[in-house]
Amino acid sequence: MNRPHIMLVEDEPHIASGLIYNLEGEGYQVTHVISGEAALELLWNENCSLVVLDLMLPGIDGIEVCRRIRRFDPKLPVLMLTARGDENDRVAGLAVGADDYLPKPFNLDEFLLRIKGMLRRSDWYRPQPSPETGYSFGNNSVNLRERTARAGTATIELTDLEVRLLRAFFRREGEIIPRTELLSAAWGVAPDTETRTLDNFVVRLRKYFETDPAQPEFFRTVRGRGYRFVRQQDHDPQNLPPSSGQPPQHPLE
Repeated sequence: MNRPHIMLVEDEPHIASGLIYNLEGEGYQVTHVISGEAALELLWNENCSLVVLDLMLPGIDGIEVCRRIRRFDPKLPVLMLTARGDENDRVAGLAVGADDYLPKPFNLDEFLLRIKGMLRRSDWYRPQPSPETGYSFGNNSVNLRERTARAGTATIELTDLEVRLLRAFFRREGEIIPRTELLSAAWGVAPDTETRTLDNFVVRLRKYFETDPAQPEFFRTVRGRGYRFVRQQDHDPQNLPPSSGQPPQHPLE
């Protein structure tokens, strides 16, 4: 059975070492980073079950990290920690999507109980298996951890950016994902950045995995809203594929 993977974002070594020791003692896999930038990089490349996020960090602070996490994965549990007990900090953290909040110093037993409870509740609405080791749709299969895919009889070596984009699609299966969220998830760029790179990468995924890239079944364009990944073919009047497998001529909002 896979152990829950917890990402600990904490820049104070003595606090981090104590939390790592106790979390691993509870049977969790723990990855520790000390900055918001490192946390986001790890998130794009690894499958995490929960994030323990310090508010005060060097570089990008915990509020901004949480905001970007929510654009990437609205359902990933986030427990925010802070040395300040200010009510405004708690409200700010919850406002950007943190699921729970603990001011330092906190009781270790309470911390571990919060973690256990958040993971249990997460299982209620995230029952799907992790796509990291194997994900199949149509005649295609993808292994994100190995960065490989099979499309029919063809074997494909995936790039890091292709893996990030596929991970975002798989985690949000069936949902309409705004263009800005995909840009943030795969490239870490600001949501107001204008780029055609996303469209080109979606075209590439269609060429890999669609029987007819001009009439995509899996990686669909939802005009004016973004993209949507579906595993099984259905009739969707909002799905408007670009002609000849080329990127759409106008950016999606």
